[in-house]
Amino acid sequence: MSQLSGPSYPSVALAALSRHGERVAFRRDGADVRYREALDWIGRMQAVMAARGVGRGGVVAVLSANRWDSWCAGIAAQALGAAVTPLHPIGSLESHEFQLRDAGVTALVADVDVYRDRAGELAARFPELVVFALGRAASEHANDLAALARGAGAQRARDLSRPDDLASLNYTGGTTGRSKGAWRPGSALVHSTLAVCAAFEFPRRPSYLAVAPISHVAGSNVLPTLLQGGTVHLLGGFDPGRVLETIERERIDFTLMVPTMIYALLDHPRLASHDLSSLDLVLYGASPMSPTRLAEALEHIGPVFSQLYGQTECYPIAALPKADHDTARPGLLAACGFPVLGCAVRLLDDAGLEVPAGEPGEICVRAAHAMSGYWRQPELTAEALAGGWLHTGDVARADDEGRLYIVDRKKDMIVSGGFNVYPREVEDVLTTHPSVSAAAVIGVPDDKWGEAVKAVVVLRPGANVAPDDLIALVREHKGPVMAPKSVDFAPQLPVTALGKPDKKALRARYWQGQTRAVH
Repeated sequence: MSQLSGPSYPSVALAALSRHGERVAFRRDGADVRYREALDWIGRMQAVMAARGVGRGGVVAVLSANRWDSWCAGIAAQALGAAVTPLHPIGSLESHEFQLRDAGVTALVADVDVYRDRAGELAARFPELVVFALGRAASEHANDLAALARGAGAQRARDLSRPDDLASLNYTGGTTGRSKGAWRPGSALVHSTLAVCAAFEFPRRPSYLAVAPISHVAGSNVLPTLLQGGTVHLLGGFDPGRVLETIERERIDFTLMVPTMIYALLDHPRLASHDLSSLDLVLYGASPMSPTRLAEALEHIGPVFSQLYGQTECYPIAALPKADHDTARPGLLAACGFPVLGCAVRLLDDAGLEVPAGEPGEICVRAAHAMSGYWRQPELTAEALAGGWLHTGDVARADDEGRLYIVDRKKDMIVSGGFNVYPREVEDVLTTHPSVSAAAVIGVPDDKWGEAVKAVVVLRPGANVAPDDLIALVREHKGPVMAPKSVDFAPQLPVTALGKPDKKALRARYWQGQTRAVH
């Protein structure tokens, strides 16, 4: 029998909530939820979920805007020994349906104020799915989670999980066209939380503004904030004016944003009129950020920025501290940072050998918080974890002090507005149109999005189609993130000597000598 040591993930969350009873744990739209209340709700939700079959070996999907009760529902499910798989907040019906089927989901927690129609569509496709509804509109559903929790009476929250239980399944797109579920046991989530706490320069008692979806990277700061007795301020979506007002009114000292959000703040006409002096830390990442705009942010917002680097398969991997955001040393603004504590990094060549100092190589990682593998995809797991290292697909060089600088991607993934777009998935949709003979999708430089999705399309002889129709086709099947921002038509695609589409040559037409670096 294996010997397990260390806490499970839910036990860390329950301990954090137990320590600071009367402090405000969550605030949204002026309503406060105290630590003791959140703990009480988790216990009640556990009773409701357990009575409806949620337990060890089960998988619960969560589709929600930024809500405190959906976060608590996820902890309640994991404390029962179940795994949680978050659905992308702007994913397509097709992608959500695939994820539910692939992960073997038996229960769905849905924010019906925002996702009522999608929850109904998924329930119709999965008749055995138990849907727990949250929100004002939840009373229309059989499983109104809040009403059932109130009816359950006071219940002590208990951690029934084990450190080796499957705790999370986070899906990322795949260049093969099939999404991949990166799975982790609860112990890995604990190590990820510890790495986040150690890597980033959190304020002593954070007042954290969660504006990006907490179903994704912004959620990695929720438990660290609660462990330090702080408050998580939840916004339902990104509006630059509202973000500025909230920072000023609530004296926010910590937030996380993707670069496009920071650009929107910088371009807001009332930026200078808001008091942002409370800010102590702004984490940014998930997509490239222009060093020029970063320098502008340092000037207009302050020396509060720190870069994060990681991926679905392992987060965090590296961090660039505030001290290295120095306009007197502009070269550092292109770095993605030092490997975090608990994360071993090597830069390897295609043969799996470490590259010479200063040379580029693939970032390969060993960490207790890395994924255990891709769910039900043993071949891809073996490839990603070859040689006992997680192969990130990012190529970087290191400076003499150990900072990493990402210089290229081994794969063709596009990062647009902080979200990953995989060209093959978009190309496969485009070529379903009867007028399309071939298509290649690339990322092109864009001041707002970092990279914008562009489709280059070859039409069938005598055929015609409007660009907007192709954009709408992708939007329908894959959602707005993957929909091209523009479509160009070409008589043919450039090809390599082997006859494959030459995306390097295609990108060169649009990048015009610029360096394409993806973080």
